[in-house]
Amino acid sequence: MNVYPTEKVRNLALVGHSGSGKTNLTEAMLFQSGATKKIGLTADKNTLSDFSKQEMARGASIGVSVIPVEWRDLKINIIDTPGHMDFIGEAYSALRAAESALMIIDATSGVQAGTERMWKYCEKIGLPRLIFVNKIDEENVSFRKIMEELEEAFGKKVIPFSVPIGEGESFVGVTDVIFQKGFKYTDGMPLETDLTHDQVKATERMYEEIAEVVAESDEVLMEKYFAGEKFTREDLLRGVTSALLEGDAVPLLVGSAEKGIGIDILLNMIVNYMPAPNDDRANIGFRYESGEERRVDPADPFSAVVFKTIIDPFLGKMSIFKVLSGKVSKDSDIYNASKDTTEKFGTVSALRGKNQLEVAELQAGDIGCVTKLQHTETGDTLCDKAHPVVYKRVEFPSPVIYYAIEAAAKNDEDKLAQGLQRLSEEFPSFIVRRDGETHQLTIGGLGDTQLDVVIERLEDSFGVKVNRVPFIIPYKETIRTKAEVQGKHKKQSGGAGQYGDVWVRFEPCDEDFVFAEEIFGGAVPRNFFPAVEKGLKDAMEHGPLAGYPMTGVKATLYDGSYHDVDSNEMAFKLAAQLAFRKGTAEAQPVLLEPICKVEVSIPEENLGDVMGDMSKRRGRILGMDQEADGTQLLIAEAPQAEMFDYLIDLRAMTRGRGTFTMTFIRYEEVPASIAEKVIEAAQLAKGKTE
Repeated sequence: MNVYPTEKVRNLALVGHSGSGKTNLTEAMLFQSGATKKIGLTADKNTLSDFSKQEMARGASIGVSVIPVEWRDLKINIIDTPGHMDFIGEAYSALRAAESALMIIDATSGVQAGTERMWKYCEKIGLPRLIFVNKIDEENVSFRKIMEELEEAFGKKVIPFSVPIGEGESFVGVTDVIFQKGFKYTDGMPLETDLTHDQVKATERMYEEIAEVVAESDEVLMEKYFAGEKFTREDLLRGVTSALLEGDAVPLLVGSAEKGIGIDILLNMIVNYMPAPNDDRANIGFRYESGEERRVDPADPFSAVVFKTIIDPFLGKMSIFKVLSGKVSKDSDIYNASKDTTEKFGTVSALRGKNQLEVAELQAGDIGCVTKLQHTETGDTLCDKAHPVVYKRVEFPSPVIYYAIEAAAKNDEDKLAQGLQRLSEEFPSFIVRRDGETHQLTIGGLGDTQLDVVIERLEDSFGVKVNRVPFIIPYKETIRTKAEVQGKHKKQSGGAGQYGDVWVRFEPCDEDFVFAEEIFGGAVPRNFFPAVEKGLKDAMEHGPLAGYPMTGVKATLYDGSYHDVDSNEMAFKLAAQLAFRKGTAEAQPVLLEPICKVEVSIPEENLGDVMGDMSKRRGRILGMDQEADGTQLLIAEAPQAEMFDYLIDLRAMTRGRGTFTMTFIRYEEVPASIAEKVIEAAQLAKGKTE
């Protein structure tokens, strides 16, 4: 592939709801540019960007892919993202690497949850965007209805730059509002056509809307506008870009990805109006953490950020990066400032899906790929060691759903650990942890689909079959009253015997475990105190109700006796354990469960349903707050045991628009009716294993 200077590069992230046609649109742009001879389709499993086995099986993207398209001597790096909300972390990575976003909307579905979420995120980071309304050729499509829905959702800043000629089955082409020309398409190729009187009038009206918005973004253009002067092409180019970057306008285009209609106008729009990486008004990628500041300039020292890692079973680890300053070429020695280590670049390439296109060098603003870096991970900064810099990492959403898993074959545990570690590099919003309480291996993510994909990848790429196992709730036990008991261990079987005798007072406390002694007169020698404490600590691992670990217990050794010959550390340790089992059983033991703080962001119309559902989960509503974007933030506390399927139910109640975070805060006593069932189940399970 050719080397492109910074000003001739455009980086565009494709975002939108799942199924809106992002991948098919990418294929249409490749075809329109002459890079391919046929438009690939997800339904036919022959697209360049959905290349993994899981993507082809699902007919949907699960990871970021980069598709460079060459158009009018410029390079457009199209960053195709998954639309499924389980993979929103992938979209966040892509938006970090882009100067603008292309939002795809399914004309048959309108504004969906994924569309709204991406719009809000682009607004938050100030990213300019285009809208492409896809599938205008489907049945029962109304362009007027779509515009009304978009205006209601996003305001009047959404302005048509092209409109359909016909709708549904009669859709044959589009009108270019800027040039006020109509085009019909045959096999994706445009042919200019005459416009009807009504179409001319509609186009002129929309042109005036664009001119008015453009004028408001520039004082010189404002003077021209009020003087009645016609804008030149250069005026429009400058004015539309300014309006885009300032957030005053979001151009809307229409077409059909599958039929290749309107794709040339879209490509022209990207080239003409979307900012180049070195546009001073579009420095989205620069968020410094430390080090020297940079300009998006090939003359500056090299720096880049890795925004995606792909683990390929044949090619190994592929690191996709955006050059933020300077340039990079084959065999460069690169410093990883995030890891304080040096990496060796082999061949530098541009990626088109999984296909590597060798390139002599990549200049500031461009996107490329390098394989087999030893230490580099997603989010790391690469730079010139003599001029160090570290860029801030993308903040990914925290996992909201967990699976407990184990290797199907015991001898695959090492392979499982290795596979999980590699996949956590590929999906930064996916985490692996070993629960400190239950010792279960758990994986966490943004949804069940993401975790299902991880399990499939473990088998397909690493040869490890995984079983899901029931999640163990980390219950605990404690005591509510005081008890004083004796624990006596006496054993005589010929020769030296064993003798340990302790009196221990058990009472509740605020700490996990406290050991104290009030021995007078040497009833128990001091050298046996550590053995007593050790015996009590060991006994804390299994409470008297259901065998769960105990907490909140103070144990005070206040009396006892010993034998000059038969007493030893083991005897006092066993005596302490006898006292523990007896004392905690008499001190009104209760079962505790983990309680989580839950913050739920939902549309106002779903508030009643979500509050009702939270109450059914034994949750307590603590308060509500309205967020800046108009959504409601519901703050509650709920038992962890009731929240495992919450994500699935929340999405169903809010049509995918609800999100939540959950954080452990404390333990609370389990209601008696529920505790009985938990204890019975634990005792039954214990009986089966004995």
